[in-house]
Amino acid sequence: MMSNKRNTTGNTGNTGNTGDPRKPMMYQIRVRGHLGPEWTEWFDGLTITLESNGDTLLTGSVVDQAALHGLLKRVRDLGIPLLSVNQVSNSDGAVER
Repeated sequence: MMSNKRNTTGNTGNTGNTGDPRKPMMYQIRVRGHLGPEWTEWFDGLTITLESNGDTLLTGSVVDQAALHGLLKRVRDLGIPLLSVNQVSNSDGAVER
């Protein structure tokens, strides 16, 4: 039987974060088109990497799911296509599953 009890920790399931749940996680957000370095501050200090295929990779630490959703709203507000969002490990950049 399914429980209707809500998880009050903010953890919605398997996030891949096996460490401290209060520790910011690293994310890579890929969008179509190139963004200039002037957008770094608007994207909360994420590193902007321009890729040779015309995409932009935004990489950096995100404090929680609310902050991640805020970043995704900014992508939407710019009207640029969102291609992917990946959580990466803090140590070697490998994608976590």
